Amino acid sequence: MRNLCCVAKTSSNHQPPLTLTPRQSLESAAVYGVIESAADIIERWNTETSTYAKVTSMFHENKQEAKLFIERVKDLQNTMALLVSEDANSERLVRAQRLMQIAMTRLQKEFYQILSMNRAYLDPESVSTRSSLTSERSSYSDFLDDDSQATGDSIVEVEEASSNVTTELRSIAECMIVSGYAKECISIYKSIRKSIIDEGVYRLEVEKISTVKAKRMSWEEVELKIRSWLEAVKVSMETLFKGEKILCDHVFETSESIRESCFSGISREGALLLFTFPEIIASRTRKKNPPLEIIFRLLDMYTSVAGNWRAIESIFSFESTSVVRSQALKSLVSLSECIRSLLLDFEARIHKDSSKEVVHGGGVHPLTLSVVDHISLLADYSNVLVDILAGSPPPDRSLIPESYFNVSDESPSSELAIRFAWLILVLLCKIDRKGNYYNDCSVQYLFLTNNLHHVVSRVRSSNLKQLLGDDWVKRHVGKIKQFSDSYKRLAWGPVLTTLPENRAIEMSAEEVKDRFEKFSEGFERVYGKQGACFVPDVELREEIKLSIARKLVPIYREFYNTRKSVILAGEGSVRNLTSVVRFTPEDVENHLSNLFSGEAVLGSSSVSSPSSCRSRQSTS
Repeated sequence: MRNLCCVAKTSSNHQPPLTLTPRQSLESAAVYGVIESAADIIERWNTETSTYAKVTSMFHENKQEAKLFIERVKDLQNTMALLVSEDANSERLVRAQRLMQIAMTRLQKEFYQILSMNRAYLDPESVSTRSSLTSERSSYSDFLDDDSQATGDSIVEVEEASSNVTTELRSIAECMIVSGYAKECISIYKSIRKSIIDEGVYRLEVEKISTVKAKRMSWEEVELKIRSWLEAVKVSMETLFKGEKILCDHVFETSESIRESCFSGISREGALLLFTFPEIIASRTRKKNPPLEIIFRLLDMYTSVAGNWRAIESIFSFESTSVVRSQALKSLVSLSECIRSLLLDFEARIHKDSSKEVVHGGGVHPLTLSVVDHISLLADYSNVLVDILAGSPPPDRSLIPESYFNVSDESPSSELAIRFAWLILVLLCKIDRKGNYYNDCSVQYLFLTNNLHHVVSRVRSSNLKQLLGDDWVKRHVGKIKQFSDSYKRLAWGPVLTTLPENRAIEMSAEEVKDRFEKFSEGFERVYGKQGACFVPDVELREEIKLSIARKLVPIYREFYNTRKSVILAGEGSVRNLTSVVRFTPEDVENHLSNLFSGEAVLGSSSVSSPSSCRSRQSTS
């Protein structure tokens, strides 16, 4: 394209002006029209010459004007490209460049104002949920009542406002990028949005913790930090980083490289701060003697990172944010190593337990309570434990009796089941040895009954049942019955032997009297001992009491009813009966109903120095 007047060389010294062709005249007029049309609106919003423009937001006051402004700037940019190709030194190009600088200054101001003044609509939570709300609204709008409709309308208004603001930002960003002002646009965006992300991370109480500081914290402080961190991960992945990624993708839709630069610069620091924390805590835990309960907090952290892994890969998918993915993976590895170490330490603690504490009345031992609580809680994390323990050597199957536990396949879940079965076996072996601290063999068996019953009850009521299976439960229920039967035979068998086996045999008055006296003495002696015994589980307690009563009471009632007449016929009558027969069948029944409450009625303690009874194979 040329100027309106051009000069051409001729054979003579005279150089008459050339007349422009009609086409050239039209092109020149079009260029002039574009420049002047753009100048009209650009100068109107020039912050250097207009006080109104300086204090007013164009996109806030007049959206139609703002839209026209963007269109005129784009037209101006296209015209400048044409002028450069025709004549890089033309006055019109210089004028167009000056107008473009004014326009870009205006758009920078607008971009900054929109980002600053609409933080509520650009909140990551609002952005991240906007799409889902839009899709959900169409499905339930027909079922809303008046109040719900009003609430729904309010939500729609917020959604529309947020969408409008995002659209305005995108239009400005596209215009500035095409015009060669991408650097200025990116700088404004990063500055404002990074402050929002940093503030969000701070409000979630995610702070930089050095390894040295972590070592100085008490376990109570560590646990509080972990709980805060778990909530922070949830919010960060569901709203904070997710919402920021969505916003960034919308605003810089036309340029992937700019999207990557912006999102990486805004989020990388906060995300690294978030996902470095588990690695620091895991490192601190391995070097100290932690409480057993800390393993559950570590498992919670592992579950949180692993459960959000797809979101982590999706949100931090850029190459420049791969460091975030790498750090999250490093934390998973550190947590896995620490959890495996704590599981080995847990087993070692069971093996090393040397407490000689004797539980009153053969009740459930504290070791059983603590270990089974721990194992049943671990079972709640079976899904992640399968991954954590994958590749680590399992317990030697040859150490587990076939009759105790049998797994035919070698799947990860079966390997995990073997680990849990092994821990329970270690506990039961330890409990079996602790039973030797009771001098009464019958109480030893009641002790084993109580403890194994507690183990099986917890297995049935937890995820352990799914892991160990019905066969494991059935086998151990049978073992409980064996222990219980042994207790009843050893404790109450001597009382039954005081009564004649052949109930039809003829007996003299002296023999009957002797039998009644032996029964009374035997019952008092055994009841005195067993009255101090304790069965904490109500169902088991009733089951054992009922079983004893069914064996003892009917036999004694028959003997009482058929033989008391012999005593009554003798000298002294009723008085003689009460002096010889100290318990009626009802007395026996009532006394038995009071058993296993843990309160001794008669007799001496059932606990003294260790002694051994007949061999028990409580875990075979």
